[in-house]
Amino acid sequence: MKFTNMFMPTTKETPSDATLASHQFLVRGGFISQSGAGLYDFMPLGKIVLDKIRAIVKEEMDEAGANEMLCSFVTPKSLWDESGRSSTMGNELLRFKDRKAAEYVLSPTNEESIVNMVRNRITSYKNLPVNLYHINLKFRDEARPRFGLMRGREFLMKDAYSFHASQEDLVREFNLMEETYKKIYNRLGLEFRVVEADSGAIGGSGSKEFHVLANSGEDTIVICPDCEYGANIEAAVRKKRHFDAWFENTDAPTSMEKILTKDLKTIEDVSNFLSVSKAQNIKAVMKKAIFEESSEAIVFFVRGDDELEETKACNAVNALELADISEDELKDLGLTPGYCGPFNLPTGIKFIIDNELKNEVGLACGANEEHYHFVNTDLSLIKDAIYKDLTIVQEGDTCTCCGGKLQYTKGIEAGHIFQLGTKYSSAMNANFLDENGKSQAFIMGCYGIGVSRLVAAVIEQNHDEKGCIWTKSTAPFMVDVIVSNGKKEDELNAGLKIYEELRKNGISTILDDRVKERFGFKMGDFELIGFPYAVVVGKKLQDGLVEIVDRRNTSLKIEVAIDKVLEKLQELI
Repeated sequence: MKFTNMFMPTTKETPSDATLASHQFLVRGGFISQSGAGLYDFMPLGKIVLDKIRAIVKEEMDEAGANEMLCSFVTPKSLWDESGRSSTMGNELLRFKDRKAAEYVLSPTNEESIVNMVRNRITSYKNLPVNLYHINLKFRDEARPRFGLMRGREFLMKDAYSFHASQEDLVREFNLMEETYKKIYNRLGLEFRVVEADSGAIGGSGSKEFHVLANSGEDTIVICPDCEYGANIEAAVRKKRHFDAWFENTDAPTSMEKILTKDLKTIEDVSNFLSVSKAQNIKAVMKKAIFEESSEAIVFFVRGDDELEETKACNAVNALELADISEDELKDLGLTPGYCGPFNLPTGIKFIIDNELKNEVGLACGANEEHYHFVNTDLSLIKDAIYKDLTIVQEGDTCTCCGGKLQYTKGIEAGHIFQLGTKYSSAMNANFLDENGKSQAFIMGCYGIGVSRLVAAVIEQNHDEKGCIWTKSTAPFMVDVIVSNGKKEDELNAGLKIYEELRKNGISTILDDRVKERFGFKMGDFELIGFPYAVVVGKKLQDGLVEIVDRRNTSLKIEVAIDKVLEKLQELI
């Protein structure tokens, strides 16, 4: 391909709403064009990159034994009614009616469609397992689409769905998909981490996310530098912390008692007053849990130096979300803000205690009476307590796998795999006959990769102040042959010769044969677009030499004899 034959409108102007490097450089480099809020058109360069990523994903899925199919982008809403997700997905699910008033949705994911495809077509365990995938458009009506391809409303996604006769076989396929995804990201040349994750609206009993590591990532992930442990902050766990019981201090009371703590409402105030650490207090976090058709006040209890992780808290009570609750509402329920604890709560108040507090002794907490706290408590006395993992893991906490110290890093979620179980098959009456002739719901898994999001993720991890730096497997062209002065016939002919030789030997190459543009402008485009290598045909041509420039280190230029260019590039590539 030649520059003069290709539509690739580069620009120096940065979009006013572009805060991420990928958004800025993909627009400026002529890869994508915004057509609406969260909607992007892929121009020729962008389409080449998208297709390269798509091809790698397809090759590895096929190699793993998955079958490619294609679901309709438009799905009857009746399928979503069957699964129950038409009401739980909220406003991200775009619903509409056709001219006959039939209701449809634009698919954000395709669990319902694939179950409908399989049910009544696979009827026996003898035809299992099967893994079906497609690479297709998705639409989520994001409230605040931003960050370019990172959080658009329409996107290209690879989603796969597997059907099994047993949980053991699902785990086998889940592990196979994890290894397949690792191969995909390695082939794309990305640094990534596999992390434990929350299943969210998709559901299921277990899931893992694949994060491309980048400082601009929206997600905080917890990793251990001493082993392979990684988890999204919403799902991270730590080794239980141990603290000496307060009653072991000589000046502390030896049994639970109520003490006056007038006007002391905060953990810090109470800790200072009692001369104990924040960790030896119990913190009450009072929230309103929002359910599909109701809401309820719930009190979550955690250590005084911990913070409530709201996704964990939502999961603990099966709520859609948590909302703040006013002091007046709390008082109407008989709760005492600032003095709330797990003992003597008003009748009917639902509460959840963090796992780490189970059977703990020697802690201080609110007495559910204004100006009073209990000290030297014994949580084993609360017989009806429900314990769940509720807290945010902090940097420096201990890894449960190896005992190392956990760290935070930032990641871009680019893949997610789930063990769905029978969530969708049961809801949609999709069954098969097992080896005993008994009807069973399919056990399912699902596996997603954000193909268009990966276009941006590559650049978030690979760029500098000048522009994109594509990995070799994702670059739109491997080599940019730059003719310094297109008006000079000898330079143009030499550039054409190199261009044809590289193409003949299977190296994807573009020739910058523009006559009106100066050399500095051409080099600027090379750096902005981010081709891995440039071959510069210029003044050294009279000595039979050209320069090879590596985009990752443009200050390092290698002089090569014109008849050795192919050999040197093959060595570099």
